[in-house]
Amino acid sequence: MIKKDKKNKMRIKKGDTVVVITGKYKGVKGKVLKSFPKTDRVIVEKVGFIKKHTRPSQQNQQGGIVEKEAPIHVSNVKLFNEKLGEVTRAVFKKAGDSRIRCCKKTGDEI
Repeated sequence: MIKKDKKNKMRIKKGDTVVVITGKYKGVKGKVLKSFPKTDRVIVEKVGFIKKHTRPSQQNQQGGIVEKEAPIHVSNVKLFNEKLGEVTRAVFKKAGDSRIRCCKKTGDEI
């Protein structure tokens, strides 16, 4: 379901280190490979594996079953702060005309 009225403000971006807080992969730390702001989902490395059946093609001559990461909802992950060594929230602070993502606990820029 795509939300059209709500202005999506995902606080987690591609390249961030996150920790999964619920589900089968709870406690797993990984890097965000891709984010989908319209559906509020992210793909985290080594989290949410699915098996995809592929046909033989030019790139994949043999075909077969491929395991890859599936998107998970952004509410199931929290941002990991390397300096503190624990999870935190990201908040936006105004700096002149632009907004900067900062750590909720320390106030440091992410």
